[in-house]
Amino acid sequence: MIIWVMYDIKKDKARTKVAQLCKKAGLYRVQYSVFLGTIKKNELDNLDLQITEEINEDDYSVYIFTMSKNEIK
Repeated sequence: MIIWVMYDIKKDKARTKVAQLCKKAGLYRVQYSVFLGTIKKNELDNLDLQITEEINEDDYSVYIFTMSKNEIK
């Protein structure tokens, strides 16, 4: 599946860690706070869990969108 990860994180340390997690998952950076890539469902679940562990609910907005290859034009 294709995923987009977009975030706005206030704390530098957490923001850097989320970027590292996205890169480690095989995603590539589209913009400073936007990543795109192909990932398996279990890898997505793992990435989501890791991101949730890194951030404080008051200091962030993280959005993960999935799409199929058929939705790309």
